[in-house]
Amino acid sequence: MREPARLAILGMGAMGQSCLEGLRERLPQTQFAFLEREHRIHRLSEETSAQGFSDVTELLDWQPDLVVECAGHSAVRDAVPEALRRGVDVVVASLGVLGDNQVKMTLDEAAESSGARLTVVSGAIGGLDALRAGMLAGVDSVVYEGRKPPSAWRGSAAEELCALAQLEHAEVFFEGSARAAAAQFPKNANVTAAVALAGVGFDSTVVRLIADPHAKENSHTVDVEGAFGRLRIVLTNHPLPQNPKTSWLAALSVQEAVLRRVEAIGF
Repeated sequence: MREPARLAILGMGAMGQSCLEGLRERLPQTQFAFLEREHRIHRLSEETSAQGFSDVTELLDWQPDLVVECAGHSAVRDAVPEALRRGVDVVVASLGVLGDNQVKMTLDEAAESSGARLTVVSGAIGGLDALRAGMLAGVDSVVYEGRKPPSAWRGSAAEELCALAQLEHAEVFFEGSARAAAAQFPKNANVTAAVALAGVGFDSTVVRLIADPHAKENSHTVDVEGAFGRLRIVLTNHPLPQNPKTSWLAALSVQEAVLRRVEAIGF
């Protein structure tokens, strides 16, 4: 595919702005626009030199060649289906919402009705290409572990499942399906969803969430066993400089998904 003439970004938080900056540098011929709440548009338009919209229909009337979602689960529910129905391809970062079967069905139907394609990004995890390849021969088990310092779990359901402030050793406070994990821990949902979608699905993917007082950073581990052999990947993420709550790799994976579309030779 050629470089898109017009690219629209849903959401201009830290990830959206990081993606705009990175893609503008690498796609110099592309025009950019964004969707945001009305009271933020003027300032963001001045800062980014991109056209802002507060209404998704008006944004799509701008006729983007590609839409990139960086706005959260509600945008996937509310804005992405309309883009797909218009025949516009979409790259989605907030894939945790795909654990909701009704949302996934709506997106499937919207894409099929126009021939548009929805691409989900790997986000803060890696090794999903090998997992998808292994699925062709058959995979027996997929286990994902998310390990964070206790402070990183504050404000989540973990506070009700273990005494975060008193921990002296690592504690597994949740073990269950990716679907249950996505519902109970929405801030961790995108990683678990990526693993589930690449592999054995939301109900068969085992998720363990761990609070570790000795951990310095957030880490992700995926263990896969199947006919092909065994895969184990451990990834420790640095935060996005503009927002410590967001993984830098997650923002970079969105840019990579867009750039992969325009490369003559690529993975």
